[in-house]
Amino acid sequence: MTASMQAIAIRGGQGPAEALHVETRARPTPGPGEILIRVHAAGVNRPDIVQRAGKYPPPPGASDILGLEASGEVAIAAGRWQVGDKVTALLGGGGYAEYATVDARHALAIPKGLDFIQAAGLPETIFTVYANVFEDGALKAGENFLVHGATSGIGVAAIQMAKAAGAKVIATARGAEKAAAAKRLGADVVVDTTHEDFSAIAKANGGVDVSLDMVGAPVFAGTLAALNPRGRIVYISHLGGESITVPIRTLMQKRALLTGSMLRPRKADEKARLAREIERVVWPWIEAGKVMPIIDKVFTLSEAAAAHAFLESGAHTGKVMLKI
Repeated sequence: MTASMQAIAIRGGQGPAEALHVETRARPTPGPGEILIRVHAAGVNRPDIVQRAGKYPPPPGASDILGLEASGEVAIAAGRWQVGDKVTALLGGGGYAEYATVDARHALAIPKGLDFIQAAGLPETIFTVYANVFEDGALKAGENFLVHGATSGIGVAAIQMAKAAGAKVIATARGAEKAAAAKRLGADVVVDTTHEDFSAIAKANGGVDVSLDMVGAPVFAGTLAALNPRGRIVYISHLGGESITVPIRTLMQKRALLTGSMLRPRKADEKARLAREIERVVWPWIEAGKVMPIIDKVFTLSEAAAAHAFLESGAHTGKVMLKI
């Protein structure tokens, strides 16, 4: 190992995609209970874009380098890991670099049959979906699951995981091509919101027990209208607007639950608990072929600016990745 590494920095500290560039950094040193990963691939996610814009600073102690998920080989071991083990990990930051440190408990063995690029596309989406849909949303077999933004990285994981758990999936997408992609991923009902009323279609198909929403304000009224008694709406973002007016009477009548969460600020022990649950529940789904990372496009580390621009365009279906 060298004492330095190549990593992506943001020129001026924040800015547009073009502000991303490669610079030489000191290789990070793992602290107690941490491993050092020689990174082979990293996922590009919406929170990276928000951080680049200066609106999502890393939590205390986390790397200022972008990147919330990565895969590679263990270079310095800790916990259950040995040097050379192939892992994928949920990071607090630091994935857009040749080396990254992470709490050993937040790393998972790469599932059988997956390469580094596929594996790096798992943690941010799988952790988010599991925590929000299966824990906070308490989705169960036989229930109806509505996911907005079905062809995003989160959306494609949510469709597959909900189907693996035995739920019926209603998915929304914009445009015929994205609607067709959601159908291929296993969604039972797909709504093209450019010309169809998702709320009416959801109600006609048994209503909604759990909704995973990253759109926010524009779809709240329709989602609530389609919600079944004791239904749950779970927010993970608000790309279309963050302010909603809640009709309390309707909420009471339906005994509905509105909730939401962020993954990155969670405490280390909580992320470790999630990792153990995901290894127990979701990893067998992946190894059985029920859940697979869907990779749209792969960029090199030096092409990080182009990767961000592509993700911001909304043209992707599934994950955008960096090969390092």
